[in-house]
Amino acid sequence: MSLTLDKITALVEYRRSLTGDEKGEAQVFCDRLFQAFGHAGYKEAGATLEFRVKRKGVQTRYADLLWRPRVLLEMKSRGERLQKHYRQAFEYWIELVPDRPTYVVLCNFDEFWIYDFNRQLDEPLDKVKLSELADRYTALNFMFQDNRKPMFDNDRVEVTEQVAKDVASVFKTLVDRGEDRNRAQRFILQCVVGMFSEDFDLLPQGMFTELLGQCANGDSSYDLLGALFNQMNSPRRSRAGRFKDVDYFNGGLFKIVDPVELTKEEAKQLCDASSKKWSKVSPPIFGTLFQNSMKDEIRHSLGAHFTSEADIQSVILPSIIRPWRERITGASTLAELVKLSKDLLKFRVLDPACGSGNFLYIAYRELVSLEMEILSTIHEKYGVRARRQVGTATMISTTQFFGMDIDPFAVELAKVTLMLGKRIAVASARQSIAASKLELPYKFEEPLPLDNLDKNIRQCDALFEDWPQADVIIGNPPYQSKNKMQVEYGRAYLNRLKVRYPDIPGKADYCVYWFRRAHDELSDGARAGLVGTNTIRQNNSREGGLDHIVDNGGVICDAVSSQYWSGDAAVQVSIVNWIKGELGGKKILRRQLGERADSPWERFTLDRIGAALSGRFDVTKAAELRINQDSDTCNQGQTQGHAGFLLAPDEAKVMFKASADNKMVIFPFLIGDDFLGSNPPAPQRYVIDFHPREILAAQTFTQPFSLIKNKVLKDRERKAALEAMRNAEAIAEDPDGRVNKHHANFLRRWWLLSYPRGSLKSKLAKMTRYIVCSRVTKRPIFVFVDSKIHPNDSLQVFTFDDDYSFGILQSRIHWSWFTERCSTLTERPRYTSETVFDSFPWPQSPKVAQVKAIAGAAIKLRRYREGAMIQHKMTLRDLYRVMDMPGESQLKSLHASLDAAVSAAYGMSRKADPLEFLFELNKRVAEREMNLKPVIAPGVPPCARGLDGLISKDCIQPFALS
Repeated sequence: MSLTLDKITALVEYRRSLTGDEKGEAQVFCDRLFQAFGHAGYKEAGATLEFRVKRKGVQTRYADLLWRPRVLLEMKSRGERLQKHYRQAFEYWIELVPDRPTYVVLCNFDEFWIYDFNRQLDEPLDKVKLSELADRYTALNFMFQDNRKPMFDNDRVEVTEQVAKDVASVFKTLVDRGEDRNRAQRFILQCVVGMFSEDFDLLPQGMFTELLGQCANGDSSYDLLGALFNQMNSPRRSRAGRFKDVDYFNGGLFKIVDPVELTKEEAKQLCDASSKKWSKVSPPIFGTLFQNSMKDEIRHSLGAHFTSEADIQSVILPSIIRPWRERITGASTLAELVKLSKDLLKFRVLDPACGSGNFLYIAYRELVSLEMEILSTIHEKYGVRARRQVGTATMISTTQFFGMDIDPFAVELAKVTLMLGKRIAVASARQSIAASKLELPYKFEEPLPLDNLDKNIRQCDALFEDWPQADVIIGNPPYQSKNKMQVEYGRAYLNRLKVRYPDIPGKADYCVYWFRRAHDELSDGARAGLVGTNTIRQNNSREGGLDHIVDNGGVICDAVSSQYWSGDAAVQVSIVNWIKGELGGKKILRRQLGERADSPWERFTLDRIGAALSGRFDVTKAAELRINQDSDTCNQGQTQGHAGFLLAPDEAKVMFKASADNKMVIFPFLIGDDFLGSNPPAPQRYVIDFHPREILAAQTFTQPFSLIKNKVLKDRERKAALEAMRNAEAIAEDPDGRVNKHHANFLRRWWLLSYPRGSLKSKLAKMTRYIVCSRVTKRPIFVFVDSKIHPNDSLQVFTFDDDYSFGILQSRIHWSWFTERCSTLTERPRYTSETVFDSFPWPQSPKVAQVKAIAGAAIKLRRYREGAMIQHKMTLRDLYRVMDMPGESQLKSLHASLDAAVSAAYGMSRKADPLEFLFELNKRVAEREMNLKPVIAPGVPPCARGLDGLISKDCIQPFALS
């Protein structure tokens, strides 16, 4: 420890010899800083000086020091105000993918400001003066070689999380003991405002905490807090008594005062929470409270999610901050700057699915920051008259912000979040003025009453209401897939959506409606930035939303194709920022490569971002080929629809012993994990499949039929009844509206699998083996399966038994098409017949030798896989992990040989982009079909039919029941 202090003291002493010049002394200071924390120097530690950072729309800039993945250090001259450089550092940090540094440090030779943008965006986690570094060096613990956990003094997230947990705990206790949920929510929110208010001088210091302390000692919260809240709601000030110094708050949140009688323990919990430093609590606490105070099933049905500030900036930065900063930077006269400040006061922001208001709050905070930037520029460049003209404090109004949400409590939260956000901004402006020592008189507006935002933020279903005019539309609309929408919202609601938005495909994700509506609401030159599930870039969802945007005057300027989301929804999202109108320059597209928050990123700089949000060749407009569709060689496996149809091997064995005839309706049943995760690959369960038998024929199989009757029938009756009830509601609302018949159909044939795939079964009965891949998979792994095994719907089934077809499907060429044309489940690609297989053109002029070469390469690959699994006791999934690792391997070599053989059959050069090549081939095949000219179908081409050596025998076999 003494050695550490000696080194840090040496740094402080060395600093005294420097003048603090950014250009001349920053690099040597950085090197000494690394030495102070135990390194030989910055270079020996692995850091880089003057790291190139390419940013959208501007020339390449240079970060002073980057030490991945720990810290980005930006040096400024001595005396420089660090606050005005935090935005530059944040934009550097955004672009530093992959391996963004955890911490960002601003330093002006006298002070360190330490940020963790993943955790806390608007304020440093700590500010450490160099003169105090010997006592405060633990805030920079991450600089040590062993990367110690830092100790910060201003971790607002830690405080926020704790008080949110405490307050939400009291709310849940109230509801659990029978308190009305709406009353409890309103009361708790009023309490939270009280806690904020006494720390921001809106209530007398300590008043609210004192009242809670009295309640914890047995006084009535109904009386004490009810009286306070009534006074906060009264425009007439009390003439006397303990609340005579309480001002009028507004007629919004406090217009209904219906207090709750707290227990002593509940009051104590709230008192403990109130005693915390609420000046360090981030207003997005309201989002956390909102989330934690909702029942799980309610939150799920609303698609509600909490969003980190850094993720929100992926919308705010491109859609609000950068466009405004470009205007500010381009202003060269006082008149232009003054006009910008006036224009900023007219700028209107809308979040049509605002939830608890986090997007609106951060947008408000950033507009205030932009306004301060304009005022700061005027103060620095122009005289006293100009400074007096523009003043020194924010004039941005919360009434410039608009929100809509279907949940009434969320609406109240959003109002309060914005109202308190304004108070915090005023407090910050006071601090800035004090720090700048400007001797300019400025009369701050009275802090109370709080702004009444009842007209700005409304409770409604935005998809069926008029939207206020806005210059930018932002937000994180609800997530629901098509199937979940039917369950959560009912048929009647979906019918209303179809009537209101007839051009959006019925299979589109729910958030697509917001993308479509937002674009239609934009005026020319206006912008939007929305978060959606990553399905918005795929198939029906893309057609309903992003295709409409780019085909109707929209230009996507900045997007995230896919990323792990910060909320608890466990989803992969896409983020799209666009403008309605022309926009030149390069566009930035980012994509996270994994399913975890710390997964690496890749970044593309493009002239155009297409609706598929892909940095690769755009194949979204590829045509579906009739020859592929008519071949009917790509199918989904069987959907059992109920676990009652499934049997463990021991259960199947019992039924086979009871009657050998049961083997006619009980079959091995294969899922993806059976061949990817088992050694040897084999089905691990059986399925009862009576198809195509009618009920009387099925009953002759006594034990299987009895089992299905006991396990399946009641569930199908229940679901059919619920469906009928919802259909009745839909018909009552619209007699001509659509209704669902799925569960009614399942009930009519309740003894059968939901989707037995009769046509597929007939094909497989004529074959000895067929090809499958897992429908949802990260890796291209295809296998042959014995036709006695039934495929589950987790498998994509290809009715080919030849090695040539296997080689085509297993090739990199087919897989590249798949990854660009597929849908996804989270970030895992999902094979879809219509979009992938039906548009995939097969080689149109292969030679016999090329067909044989592909078949031979496919056989060699499978033989190696089988042998390696036995030798190394690995599963196929384990074996294929080597494909993601650097270095050579036999598996990689065999795949390369197969890919070369397939490329030759296509006539594709080694340097060709497979996507571009296949897209052009797709167009040629489609044109030949239109002109009724012959084309080559999937499978063995005519030139090689009947040849020996194209059909081997290996395949996954059903395991024997002993």
